[in-house]
Amino acid sequence: MNDTARIDKWLWAARVFKTRSLAATACKNGRVTVGGVNVKPSHMIKRGEIISVKKPPITFSYKVLDCIENRVGAKLLITVYENVTDPKQYELLEMSRISGFVDRARGTGRPTKKERRALDAFVDPSLFGFEDDWEEED
Repeated sequence: MNDTARIDKWLWAARVFKTRSLAATACKNGRVTVGGVNVKPSHMIKRGEIISVKKPPITFSYKVLDCIENRVGAKLLITVYENVTDPKQYELLEMSRISGFVDRARGTGRPTKKERRALDAFVDPSLFGFEDDWEEED
């Protein structure tokens, strides 16, 4: 068991990111924080630290149990980190899945008629301060 590890290697070894370069890019883009502070890929982490990873639309949080730099099997991950993500984040993920726009590739254009109806049913205009009067201005 090591006392410290590079955060980009740890994120890759703990299977948070598929490749180490994706982990390093996430660090460089400010999507990885330790204790609320953005970190570089070379940042050394210790046991007990809380790592937050922004993967839109939610932010995952992990408590470091073991500092590893070599990838381990999925069954051994329970000895590497503890998932301390807020349950509200998972609710946010489910709500965005229901809205239907998570799977839409960027730049694919306007929603179809069916998607637009589903979106209108999902979003109530009164939530945004619009009253029903604006439709009756004929």
